[in-house]
Amino acid sequence: MIDAAAQKLTELLEVLRIDHRADPNTQDTPQRVARMYVNELLAGRFSAPPRLTEFDCTETSSELMVTGPIEMRSTCAHHLMPIFGSAIIGVIAADGRVIGLSKYDRVVHHFARRFQVQEELTRQIGDYLMERTAPRGLAVRLRAVHMCKTHRGVLASHESQMISSAYYGLLKDDPKLKSEFLEECRGLERRAGV
Repeated sequence: MIDAAAQKLTELLEVLRIDHRADPNTQDTPQRVARMYVNELLAGRFSAPPRLTEFDCTETSSELMVTGPIEMRSTCAHHLMPIFGSAIIGVIAADGRVIGLSKYDRVVHHFARRFQVQEELTRQIGDYLMERTAPRGLAVRLRAVHMCKTHRGVLASHESQMISSAYYGLLKDDPKLKSEFLEECRGLERRAGV
């Protein structure tokens, strides 16, 4: 796959009249970029999502637990430009069963490593967590800068961000819990300087 992609990238550089044979800066670019796409930027397409093992919590975990901001980097499916920002996840566990805190980070990183639109990424994270852990409530909130907006087209500032959310179970149905989650998001983002 890497070799085939490198061949196509070579063709692209030639179409764009970029001298990848004589210019030392671009000589190995097709192979380097192909490796980056397969092994890094699109790794979430070619590997299984992280396993989520649950364990019993010594205390009943019926309260809202919120984690984040989790650093998030992805690639826009429309222009193949970087998307970067953070995710915050809120969970009301089922029957005192919880997953390790780092698993939330791993899930975000896994699904972000593919060509994406932010709304789809938000849902993929939420759907996977719902399917695998069946919590009583779940919320996923992403805040991101899109370089397809800041480095081309309108040339917006990096202050221009997009927020997308997905709510499930109690966090979808109970306005008081949703409000509590959003208040926790504001506090976490304020402390992180987001």
